[in-house]
Amino acid sequence: MTRMPMVDPAATTGRLRALLDGVAAKRGRVPTMVRVLANTPAALSGYFSFHAALGSGVLDPALREQIAIAVAEANGCDTCLAAHTAFGRQEGLSDAELDAARDARSGDPATTTALRFALSVMRTVGHVSDAELAAMKSQGFDDAAILEIVAIVFMNVFTNAVNHVAGTTPDYPAVPAREGTS
Repeated sequence: MTRMPMVDPAATTGRLRALLDGVAAKRGRVPTMVRVLANTPAALSGYFSFHAALGSGVLDPALREQIAIAVAEANGCDTCLAAHTAFGRQEGLSDAELDAARDARSGDPATTTALRFALSVMRTVGHVSDAELAAMKSQGFDDAAILEIVAIVFMNVFTNAVNHVAGTTPDYPAVPAREGTS
């Protein structure tokens, strides 16, 4: 049970109804986090606009999902970890790639660099070192890609925080906790 009410999509009208119907059409349902966020149509609309804008950016959708998984793992957000693991599968990521993303790792050195950079951006609120930026550029990431990673990190921090504040539970199959964690 969430600590905040979930908006019933069937009870909405106008712009809010259109936003929720769009999610249902894309995902087959309106996830709990979205139903909670619908308590503030302004924030929900902003989230959807930001998400759509980043969806047309330069980063590959699989990398965006790997970043979301790394951020969710680091922030202990089971709801986002479950959702982005499911979305990552839809983008063609293997179980091994999905699991590795939880540790900001990949078999691809450029992806590992990007995932580690993303976590550094999150943990330092962008106070990354010159060496971290140089590592990104040496792996072929230009300024646009680097800035999109920053945006993706904080969009995911936002959804992690919404889920923590609201006390949501995963809508997608839960990702098993790792041995030695709770």
